[in-house]
Amino acid sequence: MQANGAGGGQQQPPPQGPELGCLGAQNGEASAGTAAGDQLAHANGLLPSANSGGPGGGSPGGLGVNNGVPAAGGPGPAAAELGGGGGGSALKKKKRLSQSDEDVIRLIGQHLHGLGLNQTVDLLMQESGCRLEHPSATKFRNHVMEGEWDKAENDLNELKALVHSPHAIVRMKFLLLQQKYLEYLEDGKVLEALQVLRCELTPLKYNTERIHVLSGYLMCSHADDLRAKAEWEGKGTASRSKLLDKLQTYLPPSVMLPPRRLQNLLRQAVELQRDRCLYHNTKLDSNLDSVSLLIDHVCSRGLSSVCGVLYGLPCLGILRKQFPCYTQQILTEHCNEVWFCKFSNDGTKLATGSKDTTVIIWQVDPDTHQLKLLKTLEGHAYGVSYIAWSPDDNYLVACGPDDCSELWLWNVQTGELRTKMSQSHEDSLTSVAWNPDGKRFVTGGQRGQFYQCDLDGNLLDSWEGVRVQCLWCLSDGKTVLASDTHQRIRGYNFEDLTDRNIVQEDHPIMSFTISKNGRLALLNVATQGVHLWDLQDRVLVRKYQGVTQGFYTIHSCFGGHNEDFIASGSEDHKVYIWHKRSELPIAELTGHTRTVNCVSWNPQIPSMMASASDDGTVRIWGPAPFVDNQDIEEECSSMDS
Repeated sequence: MQANGAGGGQQQPPPQGPELGCLGAQNGEASAGTAAGDQLAHANGLLPSANSGGPGGGSPGGLGVNNGVPAAGGPGPAAAELGGGGGGSALKKKKRLSQSDEDVIRLIGQHLHGLGLNQTVDLLMQESGCRLEHPSATKFRNHVMEGEWDKAENDLNELKALVHSPHAIVRMKFLLLQQKYLEYLEDGKVLEALQVLRCELTPLKYNTERIHVLSGYLMCSHADDLRAKAEWEGKGTASRSKLLDKLQTYLPPSVMLPPRRLQNLLRQAVELQRDRCLYHNTKLDSNLDSVSLLIDHVCSRGLSSVCGVLYGLPCLGILRKQFPCYTQQILTEHCNEVWFCKFSNDGTKLATGSKDTTVIIWQVDPDTHQLKLLKTLEGHAYGVSYIAWSPDDNYLVACGPDDCSELWLWNVQTGELRTKMSQSHEDSLTSVAWNPDGKRFVTGGQRGQFYQCDLDGNLLDSWEGVRVQCLWCLSDGKTVLASDTHQRIRGYNFEDLTDRNIVQEDHPIMSFTISKNGRLALLNVATQGVHLWDLQDRVLVRKYQGVTQGFYTIHSCFGGHNEDFIASGSEDHKVYIWHKRSELPIAELTGHTRTVNCVSWNPQIPSMMASASDDGTVRIWGPAPFVDNQDIEEECSSMDS
């Protein structure tokens, strides 16, 4: 480690207002009788399915024209079961449905309708006394899907009283006419399309910029050209369904449910459970087919549990299929303290730096995830305490401890030393960071040096009097963050020579790293541990507990899918892992016998992490194999709840 100074009995008429509760009498009874016409035949207000039977005729089993619901005079098995008696007998009185129950029934009805189970929907709506959507909305839906644009426009007049915003009808009409216009163009009816554009769309005086774009489509030579330029699916079910999805956003849910509402609610629930899972370390998949809706989210539930439950969630032992909690490999090629380790940006290599003055490049096997020695870079006279990969991973820069005045830049592919930079023997170059363009880097140290150089080590810019502890270049290509001896992180702009304070701590900042999105900073603070800062809001977000941090330089890191995890070495010889949102560690990894100076999480393999220690080894952590519980407990210990 280096010492160094983050329905009663009668069917009721449909209500005309937006309130769409159950269609029963005030006593809450479900309707057993039938009314004439479509209103009873299709209790859900939707079109009958193709297999619902011929008009006026009964399908096998005595089902009449009610789309699967027994006719009023026919006993039918369903009527007998529901009514408990012969044809026409009233259904048993049921408790009046609550608003939430009605909502659930409508959601289920919408989902079943999307699956084409219209007879089931009719039966559900009739038995519950509920209605899937307002009759005017049903007419509107059918007319849109059938491309009957004049009728759909007339339906908007009926819906006007049900829409909260007066401007919504204009927007809805614009969307309808736009579809009508595009379909005319695709059919080659240019004059009709022009008529829609001039006499219907333009008079709306809405979105004139879009009207100008639409007018340009008149020049399209053929239908394929039109669909490509308009980014439109063409006339038919696909484009009309998308149109309907947009139109539904202007209607209150009491009139017409948002599209695929049940699926969306379920997806949100699944995502929320995943988000709350402290150990989830796989790529998020929004497809409901990839999960079971019958149980709560549990990472790798099929594997045996080891350490119990933390915060009501499965512990690390059952998550070893994705989580780096087990020593997979121990690298022992260094012959002295290992001060730093860092995976390349593409995750295919690991670089380790040691007090033994060497940098070793390790190759990661993409299949077995085992590492093998690729190259040993020698010649650094002071020991290697910091390493930075160029954005394209072609170059590697190495710095030394406080008394090192040199910076070494190697070509990773050839292993050749490209640059050995030293401005003065009095310098202390202990940290380095690459500019995103890969053509420049910044370096500095605690003796007041702060340089920007090119690949050949030529000095491009310098900032006088900044005692640098750690550096990081932001993705804007202009701002360089530097922690200094005043217990702060400041932003420096080499182009306009401006600087500003971003983070202020009360104790020395020994090292820091930045998340991929540039929003969060992870600091190792002397005697305090690991702190997480929000750089945009400039606030301290969280202080992580457990780690032992004195005045030695320890490097922490973000890791896992979406960088949901944080890991840090510690002076108590352990590697600590936290979920970004939890102050308590979710895992403590043991195995090293001296201070763990640095950890690095593979940016491309979320289940792989490396740690470097004063014990002279580098440990590669990965998912635990399937062994008995006792062995797992020895390799991975989790905090008790």
